Amino acid sequence: MIEISSKTNLLEQKSYKYSLQDVDEPNLQRDIYSYGSVPKVSFNHRRVPMNMPEEIWITDTTLRDGQQSVEPYSVDQIVKIYQYLSRLGGPYGIIRQTEFFIYSKKDRLALEKCLSLGLKFPQITSWIRASKEDFRLVRDLGLKETGILVSCSDYHIFKKMKMTRRQVLDHYLATIADAFEAGVVPRCHLEDITRADFYGFVVPFVNELQKMSRDAGIPVKIRACDTMGYGVPYTEAAMPRSVAGIIYGLQHYADVPSELLEWHGHNDFYKAVANASTAWLYGASAVNCSLLGIGERTGNIPLEAMVFEYASLRGSLDGMDPTVITEIAEYFQKDIGYNIPVMTPFVGKNFNSTRAGIHADGLMKDAEIYTIFDTNKLLNRPATVEISKTSGLAGLGYWINQNYSLSEDSQIKKNDPLVLALKEWVDDEYEAGRQTTISRKELEEKIEELAPGRFTRKE
Repeated sequence: MIEISSKTNLLEQKSYKYSLQDVDEPNLQRDIYSYGSVPKVSFNHRRVPMNMPEEIWITDTTLRDGQQSVEPYSVDQIVKIYQYLSRLGGPYGIIRQTEFFIYSKKDRLALEKCLSLGLKFPQITSWIRASKEDFRLVRDLGLKETGILVSCSDYHIFKKMKMTRRQVLDHYLATIADAFEAGVVPRCHLEDITRADFYGFVVPFVNELQKMSRDAGIPVKIRACDTMGYGVPYTEAAMPRSVAGIIYGLQHYADVPSELLEWHGHNDFYKAVANASTAWLYGASAVNCSLLGIGERTGNIPLEAMVFEYASLRGSLDGMDPTVITEIAEYFQKDIGYNIPVMTPFVGKNFNSTRAGIHADGLMKDAEIYTIFDTNKLLNRPATVEISKTSGLAGLGYWINQNYSLSEDSQIKKNDPLVLALKEWVDDEYEAGRQTTISRKELEEKIEELAPGRFTRKE
């Protein structure tokens, strides 16, 4: 059959529908995934069209997938994190949803406290096991949507669940029927999609879900889960690792509209952010993230990274407040006790800091030379320098101007006698064998010794 596509407004062939391939042995794709070697990326030189949706947004899994890899958060911490997400996402709900566990009394209390805040965004959803009791729990809590795990690779179907493809397909469809019966929007988490038989299982399964959705009059959401971080953003990469191919296939062969399509990735091969951006570019409206990238193994897509990816692709933050990112980082470190690696983009202690004198010299002349953007304006974090043996006169001068919040007309130059004397002291420290950076306390004490009463630091 040939019909007009509502997406492209072109006549497209719709006659072929993929059918379930109920194989006797699992297809583990050993040509790509040979367990004793690095997974291979193959190319078939097939291109799919870039297809950015009219609207894109972020969803959050900090309190679900993220919380699985750290000490459980307290009720108060969960409420605080939820409030931060709402402030960061802004009035237009660019951070559209967040998902909660609902099994323990503590989980449900935290969820109810968050609901009682009456915040429009992010919408609270849940993640449950596939059982009628759990669906009733979702309904009783007043939630309109829940995530459901539907693993789709033969690694899970045959090795973990000990079923055939037909058996697991029937099991999943019965589970989704329970969600529709409870009046809950099911969000199907297609676990391990980058190792799945895409046309032999994934597409036929999603087509069955679409039929059930139409019959029930309730939408079904599809979350494509790159559980092991195998996805790649490369043009012309072959399935099952092509992010663009997965998104295109779900839309073109399973009729999943952009607004019901979501990408969930992990960072095992350092590609989480690039893959998420690719999912946006090729047709998924939502990317699922976690604050600070906290998640299993190497973590999830860092939510704060996608805030800036959004602004890069859209040309606007659309109401998001990125200064909240700095507050979130401080809260995680000081109140929760989570250690953020110092070089982590946007949130690490050293992300906009330098020890190099030549860089500090550039900062003194114009901060734009050595900072990625106005970090003071966008993140409420001015560029900083750390004092070490390579900081030089410029580094010391910049440190003094920043530490004492000196106005532009009162800032000292790198040839100031105080800076020269301070540089001599720093050199002597490292000549004597010092290995560590010089602390603020040490510098302030030495400055007071060399120039008593000249500066007073503003807190």
